[in-house]
This record gives sequence, C-alpha cells and structure tokens, in this order.
Amino acid sequence: MKKSWGRKIQKMARVVGTATIAVSLLVISAVVASAQKKDKVHLPDDVLNAKTVLVVILPDAGEPIDDLFANRKAQEEVEKAFREWQRYRLALDKNTADLVIGVRKGTGKLVSPTIKGGPVDTRTVTIEKKDNQKGVGVQQGRPPDLTQQGAPTEPAHTGMEAGAEDDTFMVFQGGVQYPLDNPPVWMYIKKDGLKPPRVVAVEEFRKAVEESDKAAAQKQQQKGQKKNP
Repeated sequence: MKKSWGRKIQKMARVVGTATIAVSLLVISAVVASAQKKDKVHLPDDVLNAKTVLVVILPDAGEPIDDLFANRKAQEEVEKAFREWQRYRLALDKNTADLVIGVRKGTGKLVSPTIKGGPVDTRTVTIEKKDNQKGVGVQQGRPPDLTQQGAPTEPAHTGMEAGAEDDTFMVFQGGVQYPLDNPPVWMYIKKDGLKPPRVVAVEEFRKAVEESDKAAAQKQQQKGQKKNP
C-alpha cells in the first residue's frame, strides 16, 4: 500500500508544488487512519445538543472544469438531507449555527483541473421554520467570515488541484469566530459520499449521532445506578 501511495505522490509532484503535496499527505494520512480504526468514536455533547446547522462549501474547494456547479449542488443535496432528517434546523449564518458543515465535491481524480478565485457565489435560499412557514434569505456559498483567511479574492483562474478526488464532509463546532479554522469534530471522506439521492455522508453522520446518543444514555444510566445502589 505504501508503494502505491508513493507512486501517486511522485505523479502529483510533477504537476503541483511542494506545499500542496504536504497538504495532500495530511489528508491521505487522515483518511487511511480513519479507515483502519475500528473503535467507535462518540461525538461530544455539543454536537448531540446542537439545534441548528449551517452548510457551506469549503473555502479551498476548486470548481471542476467539467461541472462548475458541482460544489453548489453538493451543498444543496446535503441541506436537503438535513431537512429530511429533521434533527437539526438549517441556519442562514454562523451567528445562528450550532454546527457548521463544510462540503467539497470530489473530482474523481488524484489530480484534476479546476477553477479557483473570482467572486463568491450568492444564492437565494428557503429555510423551513418550525411553524411550517418558510423564510427566504441570501446565503453565500463560501462565507468569508467563517475562516480568518477569508474567501478566495484572486481573479478566477484555472489550475491543478491535488488530493480532492473523493467527496468531503466535515463537521465543525459553531459558536466561535472562525469555525473552519478549528479541527473538525467529525468527517467523512469517500467517493460519492455526497451523491444523491442517498447522500451517504449525512447517513453516516446520522449513525454516529444516534450511536453517541445511546452511549450517552447508557453512561447517564450507569451514573444513576451508582448513586442509587
């Protein structure tokens, strides 16, 4: 396996710079470690007690040349999956979001041409409310205030993106100034993880939340038994 990754990295080195290779190595290591780890990781109480989520496109995500709206569509499919789940409500901005979900559509290739930079897309979105009424607002695809680096400001240009062949779904803790600058509390990186109609990434996150709920309930029950032997 190490030899296989070594050949891929050498191929990447001929196309992109050293800095990008370093970032790609970190992503590869995280994915391999996650795939090999069999122990269940229980989510923190902040995730289990959260009420609202904000779904955004990761700031460093390039737009695949063969599908310039791939990230936007993935974002909307994730939002749809969360609405159907009904555990969390969708938020319009970070100020009302308990969790921030960052998504990036994979290109299907180890190295692929993408477009980066240019203006940040804005869109009109419909957010469902508890009373079955709907509120309309404008939401940015890559909100600049979620990371200290801000949204890409350079003119739109084509380039080669490495280490983004699979779909990425990351869960960040809300309630902080720059949510995307902190390590994700949970992530799922896999081919077609954001593909409709299933949106496997949301399904897997749902399983992790439900398993964590059960573990928290069992822990609470055990505490009660110790207090009342």
